[in-house]
Amino acid sequence: MGLAGCLGGSGESVPDPVDLSGQKTDYQGGMVIGDHGGPNGQVFYADAHPEPRQGPAENAEDTAHLAWFHTLAHGLFPYHFDMTDDGAEATAIYVTDYSRVDWAIPEGTERKKMPAPTAADTFADATVLTYAVETDVMGGMGPDLLPFSNSDEAETFAEAHGGRTLGYDDIDRPLVEGIQMTEME
Repeated sequence: MGLAGCLGGSGESVPDPVDLSGQKTDYQGGMVIGDHGGPNGQVFYADAHPEPRQGPAENAEDTAHLAWFHTLAHGLFPYHFDMTDDGAEATAIYVTDYSRVDWAIPEGTERKKMPAPTAADTFADATVLTYAVETDVMGGMGPDLLPFSNSDEAETFAEAHGGRTLGYDDIDRPLVEGIQMTEME
């Protein structure tokens, strides 16, 4: 099943990404955004009012059509698949764009992990990014999809860290479930 991206049809305004700092908690599992490393994501829905799995959102009137996540393979995509199965339509999907961020993988740590930027300008349209997968670098919950707007950067990253790249249209439930099943190293 394909995913709806940043659609914004004629006359329809596409919302901008929001800043996810300030102890916001993930809609899928309640973890604090930015505390666990790896890419973050946010999805705006046209007519749906997403509910966090852990209960009603605070300040829901400000973000009635928005859900946010601290991981893509363990949060954003599974949640989004469920929402679209229930008939929701995304007007915008944003994820961390590592081509927009000065990042480094911390040395001397037990696991290689990408940083977790939360500023609004670190997000890009998920539908146009290239994703590094099956690498030895982790996200917030282990293996994840690591997005780049510069496809050459994504290819270089995947080659350096033992993975491969794919486009947004290649992301489906079986791929995400496979990532979730991969052992954390």
